Amino acid sequence: MTWRDVALRGLVAVGTLLVLSAVIFFSTDVLPGDAAGIIAGQDATERERAEIRERLGLDRPAVVRYLEWLGNAATGDLGRSAAAGRPVAEVLAERLGNSVLLVAVAAAVVAVPALVLGLAAGLRAGRPLDRALSSLTVVLLALPEFLLATGLVVLLAQHWSLFPAVSMVPAGDAPWQHPDLLVLPVASLVLGGLGVATRLVRAAAASAAEHPAVEQARLDGESGARLAWSYVLPAAAGPALQGFTVMVAGLLGGSLVVETLFAYPGIGHEVAQAVTYRDTAMVQGLGLALAGAVLLVLLAGDVLARALDPRSRPARRGGWVA
Repeated sequence: MTWRDVALRGLVAVGTLLVLSAVIFFSTDVLPGDAAGIIAGQDATERERAEIRERLGLDRPAVVRYLEWLGNAATGDLGRSAAAGRPVAEVLAERLGNSVLLVAVAAAVVAVPALVLGLAAGLRAGRPLDRALSSLTVVLLALPEFLLATGLVVLLAQHWSLFPAVSMVPAGDAPWQHPDLLVLPVASLVLGGLGVATRLVRAAAASAAEHPAVEQARLDGESGARLAWSYVLPAAAGPALQGFTVMVAGLLGGSLVVETLFAYPGIGHEVAQAVTYRDTAMVQGLGLALAGAVLLVLLAGDVLARALDPRSRPARRGGWVA
C-alpha cells in the first residue's frame, strides 16, 4: 500500500465523518425539547423559553447552526452542556480514557480465543467442530449486549455475589484501580464480540485454506499446528485483522449499552444521561467523537490489513508462498 492509498482512504473517512456529523446534528435537532427548555425549567412561560432560545441562538435556521457547530468542532470546541454547564470537550477528555480502557481490555481478551477457535473452524470447514462453533457464535450474535449483561449480573452478582452489580468508581479513582468493577462490563463486551471475531477469523482461515499454496503444503506432509501457523495464518492475517477491527468498532457501539447498565463512568454513560436530560449539545458532541473513533479504528484496520497482505511481501522458505 502506498501513501497515496492511505491518503485516499483518509479522505474517504473524513467525507464519511462529515455525512455522519450532519446525520447526528439534524437527527438530534428534531427531537422534542432543547437546551432552552432545560435552562428555563418546567414552570417557565413560553415567552421565557423563547427569550432563552433567542439568547442561545436556537431560533436561527438549522443549517446555519450546523455549519457553525461543525466549524467549532473542527477546532476542538464541541459546545457546552446545557444540563451540566460544562464544555463537552472537557467531559469527553475525562471519560474517553475510561471507555478506551474498557474496550481495549475486552478486545485483548477476545483476540486469543477468537484466533484459535476461528483457525480451528476454518481448517475444518463443514466438519462437526466447525458446525458446533458456528452454532455457538450464532447464539452469541443473536443475544444483544443488554441481555448478556443482565444474565451476568443475575448469575455472578446476585446469585453467586462474586462481583459488584454496578461499576461505580469512587471519586478521584481510575477504573483500573478497581479491577473487580471491570469484570462484568468487560465480560459483557467479550461475549458480544467473541461471536463476531470468531466468525470473521473463521471465514478468513477457510478462504486461505483453499489456496494452492496451502494445498501444496498439505501434499508435502504439513498438518496440524505447523500448517495453521506457518501457512494459513500468514494468508489470513490481513482479512482477520480487518475483521478484528470491525469487532472493535462494534465494541465501541456496544459499550454505550454496557456502560449505561453498569453505571460505568465512560462516554456511553454520559450519552445516556444526556439523552435523559435532552442535553442536545452533549449528545451531538459525544456522538461525533464516537463516530470519529469508529472510523479511525476501521481506517487503521484497513491500512494494516493491506500491509499484512502476503502478496505484497516476498515469499519466505517454509511459509506462505503467493
